[in-house]
Amino acid sequence: MPPLTLLAATTAALWGATLGRLVPRAAYRLAVEPGAPPRDVCPRGHPLTRWPGGPVCATRGTGWGAVCAVAAAGLAATTGPRPELAVWLLLLPPAALLAAVDARVNRLPDVLTLPLAAAAALLLGAAALAPHPAGSWRHALLGGLALGGGYFVLFLLHPAGLGFGDVKLAVGLGVVLGWYGWGILLTGAFAGFAAGGAYGLGLILARRADRGTAIPFGPFMIGGTYLGLLLGGLGT
Repeated sequence: MPPLTLLAATTAALWGATLGRLVPRAAYRLAVEPGAPPRDVCPRGHPLTRWPGGPVCATRGTGWGAVCAVAAAGLAATTGPRPELAVWLLLLPPAALLAAVDARVNRLPDVLTLPLAAAAALLLGAAALAPHPAGSWRHALLGGLALGGGYFVLFLLHPAGLGFGDVKLAVGLGVVLGWYGWGILLTGAFAGFAAGGAYGLGLILARRADRGTAIPFGPFMIGGTYLGLLLGGLGT
């Protein structure tokens, strides 16, 4: 690994470890039913005044620091010292937070999905103006429209199997994947569907769910996008 890339990966791992440790508290506060306000007390009744932070009273940590450290290092190692790496690292913590919330309550809050899409578009626009970008901002915007539109059609065809939060998340993820072109967009989208389908099938075979059971699809969408970014970075 070139020294500059190694330095970027090490720095990214420290960034991911630091920001990842702040995910559990925000995830606990946002993991509520639709329409309910965010939690403002811990399970033992202590008031919560801060959003970022580690696990609250009577809850366990989930290792998000380690997860984000490994994910950030992987992005840096494959992307290298290119301007879009800064975008991936900035978007990693909210993506981890979305995955954590969806895994707990099968819900993707608008307060995260919509800003994620806007931030991805704006940050990649800035990256496109920096020296030596490896992607296309125009393709990123088209990717957001394409993946968001595709998920919207699926939602209309089968609303019981796909939440509208997934549609909103798909816009931001499409922007990210579209940066590297249509091939990476299709690869990342397919990987998310394949992983989610395999998980659902596993639950059915284990008799822990049936065909009508809703599963949190956001983590698989994010995981597929992460795989797409790794492949896109390697391809450049």
